[in-house]
Amino acid sequence: MKYIFVTGGVVSSLGKGLTAASLGTLLENRGLKVALQKFDPYLNVDPGTMSPYQHGEVYVLNDGAETDLDLGHYERFTNTKLTRFNNLTSGQVYQTVLDKERRGEYLGKTVQVIPHVTDEIQKRILELGQKTGADVVITEIGGTTGDIEGLPFLEAIREFTLDVGMSNAIFVHVTYVPFIKAAGELKTKPTQQSVAKLREIGIAPHILICRCEQPLNKELRQKMSLFCNVPYEAVIEEKDVEHSIYEVPLMLQRERVDDLVCRLLQLEVPSADMSHWQDIIRKLIAPQHQVRIGVVGKYIGLNDAYKSVFESVSHGGVANDCGVQIERVDAEDIEKNGAAATLKGLSGILVPGGFGERGIEGKIAAAGYAREHGIPYLGLCLGMQIATIEFARSVLKLEGAGSTEFEPTTPYPVIALLDEQKKVTQKGGTMRLGSQPCRLVEGSRAAELYGTSLVHERHRHRYEFNNLFREQYEAAGFSFSGTSPDGKLVELIELKEHPFYMASQFHPEFQSKPSAPHPLFRGFIAASLVHQSRR
Repeated sequence: MKYIFVTGGVVSSLGKGLTAASLGTLLENRGLKVALQKFDPYLNVDPGTMSPYQHGEVYVLNDGAETDLDLGHYERFTNTKLTRFNNLTSGQVYQTVLDKERRGEYLGKTVQVIPHVTDEIQKRILELGQKTGADVVITEIGGTTGDIEGLPFLEAIREFTLDVGMSNAIFVHVTYVPFIKAAGELKTKPTQQSVAKLREIGIAPHILICRCEQPLNKELRQKMSLFCNVPYEAVIEEKDVEHSIYEVPLMLQRERVDDLVCRLLQLEVPSADMSHWQDIIRKLIAPQHQVRIGVVGKYIGLNDAYKSVFESVSHGGVANDCGVQIERVDAEDIEKNGAAATLKGLSGILVPGGFGERGIEGKIAAAGYAREHGIPYLGLCLGMQIATIEFARSVLKLEGAGSTEFEPTTPYPVIALLDEQKKVTQKGGTMRLGSQPCRLVEGSRAAELYGTSLVHERHRHRYEFNNLFREQYEAAGFSFSGTSPDGKLVELIELKEHPFYMASQFHPEFQSKPSAPHPLFRGFIAASLVHQSRR
C-alpha cells in the first residue's frame, strides 16, 4: 500500500483539500483504488457544534459522521465512499487515549504525546488502508505548518514513513507564492520559510504545490527548487482557476503531478483518461444556457458555509448544459427590503439548511414569493420546514403557525421536535444523522426525477413536520411525495399545481457530483431554465 501526505504552509485556506481530491481523481483515472482522509488539529470531537462562520459547513456522511467540508471535495471528485474513519480530530484522538488510560490499557505507563498520541494517529492511517483495501491512501493534515496543535500529526506521519519505507510514502506540501503588487513580482520567501519549518520537524517534501495568482517562470521554479531542496520538476504551479474548482485536476495533470507521484511511489499504471472531466469543464465554461439562482441564507457572507449547496447547483447546471449565476441573498435583507425588491428577476429560489431564528421571516417571505409567482423553489432541510410554515400561514390561514424550534408557544406547531430528540441533552452527534431510506409516492414529480420508488438520503436535523396537520395540508393540494418507509416522517414535499416547488427534509447536496448531478438539483435547474425562457 502507498501513502501520500498533504501538508500546508504560510496561510490557511490554500486548497489542500482540493489538491488532495484532485490528486485522488487523477490516480483513480489511472486505475488505482484511492482512499482519502482528513486530520484536523482542533480539540472539538467533530465540527458538529461549531459555527459555520468558524468552520464552514458540516459535511455529513452515510454513517452519520459529522465531518470537515473537505470530505465533500473527496466525495465529489472521486468514487471513494467515506465513513467516520476518514476524518480524525485531535479531540477524537485525546478522547480515545484518555479512555484507554481510564481502562488501564497502558498498564501503569506515563501517557504522553509521544508515543501514545502519535501511535493513535498512525493507527487510524493503517485502519483506513485495511478497511478500504486501497492502493493509495491520501491523508491531508489540516492547519498550517508551525501551528502548535498540528505538531502531533506531523510527528506521527514522520514516524509512519520510517515504518512503511521511504519508497511507499511521499510528502506533498501546498504553499503560497504571493504576488506583491507594488513590486510587480511573485515572492518565494514565504515558501522557503514554510519548507524550512517543515524540515525542522523532520519532514522533507517530495513535491511542492505552489498556489499563486500569476504564473511561475523558470527562474522562480529554480529558486524554490534550490532553497527548498525539491527537484525542479517537483515544483508545481497551482494557479488560481478562472471558472471552476473542477479545473484543478486538469491543471495538475498538465503539470504532470500524477506522473511524478507514480514514479516516486513506483506505481506502474497507464496515464489518466480525463476526457469525461474535460466535458464537464466545457459545460461549466461555455454552457449553452444561463440562469440566475437566488440562494437565501443566513451565513451568506461566508462561501464555505454553503459549499455543498453551491457546488450541487453548479452540478445541476452541468446536467442541463446551463451556466448558473448564483445570487447570494441574505435573509435579513428580505426582512428589511421585502421579497419583491430583493428577489425580482431570479430564475429560481433555493433556501438551504440552518439553525436558529435569525433570518427566519426573510426565508418564509422568500418561499411565499416563489410560491405565489410560479418561480421554481427548492428547499433543503430548514428550507422544507420554511415552506410548510409559509403554506400554513398563507394558504391554510393558521395565523402564527411556526416551528417549536423558534417559537415554543406557537398556536400551530406545524414543525416540532422529533420524539426521539425530546430527552436528548447533549448537542454533539445527537441529531438524526446519516443515510435514511425514503419511499416516494408513485406518480409524483420526485419519483419521476429519481426514476425509482425508494432512495437513501443523508440527514442532519432535530425537527420534523407535525403529522397532526397532515390532512389539512393534503386537502389544500400540498403533496407529501416522500416519507420514511413506515410513513411516519415526512421527507419530501411538493406542490402539484406549481411549475416546480419541492423541498426535502434531507440534504441532497451531500450526494451530488459533477459527474453525477443529484436528481433534485438537475430538475430544479431544468425548471429554472424553463421559467427563464418563458419570462
